[in-house]
Amino acid sequence: MSESQVRLVGGDEIRRALEGRELEVVDVVERAYLSHGAGSSSLPHSTFLSFPDDRSNRIIALPAFLGDGFGLAGVKWIASFPGNVARGMARASAVLVLNSCDTGRPFAVLEGSVVSAQRTAASAALAARVLYGERRPERVGVVGTGLIAATVLRFLAAVLPDAERFLLLDLDRDRAAGFGRRLGRRQPSAEVELAASVDEVLASSDLIVFTTTAVTPWVEDLSGCRPGALILHLSLRDLAPSPLLRCDNVVDDVDHVLRAGTSLHLAEQQTGRRDFIRCTLPQILLGQAPAQQGDSVTVFSPFGLGILDLAVGDLAVRRVTELGGGRCFDDFLPTDPES
Repeated sequence: MSESQVRLVGGDEIRRALEGRELEVVDVVERAYLSHGAGSSSLPHSTFLSFPDDRSNRIIALPAFLGDGFGLAGVKWIASFPGNVARGMARASAVLVLNSCDTGRPFAVLEGSVVSAQRTAASAALAARVLYGERRPERVGVVGTGLIAATVLRFLAAVLPDAERFLLLDLDRDRAAGFGRRLGRRQPSAEVELAASVDEVLASSDLIVFTTTAVTPWVEDLSGCRPGALILHLSLRDLAPSPLLRCDNVVDDVDHVLRAGTSLHLAEQQTGRRDFIRCTLPQILLGQAPAQQGDSVTVFSPFGLGILDLAVGDLAVRRVTELGGGRCFDDFLPTDPES
C-alpha cells in the first residue's frame, strides 16, 4: 500500500481471518503485554463519553502506541449500549484506526468490536494459563452469558483444553440455556449446567468468569470460593470492594484499572491505598512477580488496554490482506495538500 491508501476491514472478514487462530492471538497479546511491561508503549487514560441521566450507555476512546517490534499507533472508539441486546443488536460497536508511526497517517480502519472481543478473550485466556499454572479447572463458572463470554470460552478451550464442565448464570435464564446449547454444539464433550445463584457458581467452580454489564458491585461475599480459585473479573464492576481486599489481586495496569468506578477503584477510595493489588500480569510474564500466592482466591481485573487492540488489529489486517480481503481506498487521503 502507498502512503495515501487506507484499507477498510469489516468485522465478518476479521472473524473469518482469525478463526482457528486463537493461540496466535494469545501470543500477540502476550507480546504486547511484554512490550508494555518493558516500557515500550504509550498509553494515555481512556476517555469516557457519558450521557446525562443515563449511566448504562457510554462510548470510550482508547488511544495507544506500541513499540518494541510492533511500531503501531491508533485509537479504538467503542460504544457500549446494553439496551441493544433487547433490540436484537450487539451491545458493543466500535471502530479501530491504525496509524503509521513514520508519517502519522492512518493506514487501516477496522470494525473494532470483533477485535475488542478477541483481545479481551485472549487476555483472559493468557491470564488463566499463567495464573493457573499446571493445574486444570474442575469446573468453569460463567456469570453473564453474552458475546464476550462465548469468545472467552473459545479461547479458554485453546489454552485449557481439559476444561469441559461448565456452570452458567445469567439474569435471563433462557439466555443462559441458549448459551449452553451453543456451547454444547461447539464442544460436544462439554457438561453444561445452569446455576440458580452466584453463590452456587462460586462454591462449585475453580475458574469463574464475570462478563456482565453491571455498573455497580453486587457480589458482596467471596468466602464460598474454593481455595486457590481464579476469578477473571472482566466486567470490572461485579465484585464489592470489601471481599476484593481479601483476595490476591492481579491487574493489567495499576494506574488504568484504578479509575472509572471499577471495583478496585472503589476499594482504593474506601481505603486510601492501592497496595491490595499485588502485581500486574506483565510483571508476572517478565518474571518480576510469582504467578500464584498460596491458596488465596486470585482475581484478575484487566481494564482493557488499547495496546492490545493495536496488536490484534494489526494481526487481523495482515491476515485479511493475505486472504485478499478488505477494501483499499486510494483516494481516502488528499493527494495535494495545497489544493
